[in-house]
Amino acid sequence: MDLFRFSPIQDEAQMIQAIEHIHFACHTLCMQSMGRYLPAAGNVGVFCHYDDEYMFLKKLQEELTDLSKSVYGKYFLLHQPIIIPAKSDIPETTYSYLYIRKPDPNKNQVGDIDFYLEPEKYAELKQSLLDGKEIKGIRALPNRPDLDLIELYDPDIDAWGFIGNKKWQ
Repeated sequence: MDLFRFSPIQDEAQMIQAIEHIHFACHTLCMQSMGRYLPAAGNVGVFCHYDDEYMFLKKLQEELTDLSKSVYGKYFLLHQPIIIPAKSDIPETTYSYLYIRKPDPNKNQVGDIDFYLEPEKYAELKQSLLDGKEIKGIRALPNRPDLDLIELYDPDIDAWGFIGNKKWQ
């Protein structure tokens, strides 16, 4: 059994398969914790586990994105958005920004996506978590004040979801 699902990614088709996996895994996290699907914000991150994989995916990212248009200097605007069709009750989603994370062999996640929650509802949810409310699979990120996000997680799912109050589309 491979330690990391999809890694090492060696071609564009494998990367798209990984992104589809991330999409469905993160929507599963969202439904488990929120009881509904939130809209995806429009960004997807693919996590590398090997140096060669990272070098390959960074080259692929150069081909697929406009490196002059980025958010936070790491999410780059795709020339052609990646559209994942609806499946069962999971809605069709368009990803416009791509991030390739440096290798971290200590984390087995395939990647992450952000979900959007209206600013007022986001602030209310985040404050309730900071005040001690417990919701299975959701936590505020108190150790990362630079990231104004709420994490969605499940140890049995190899992706991370995040809830924020910004849209990337």
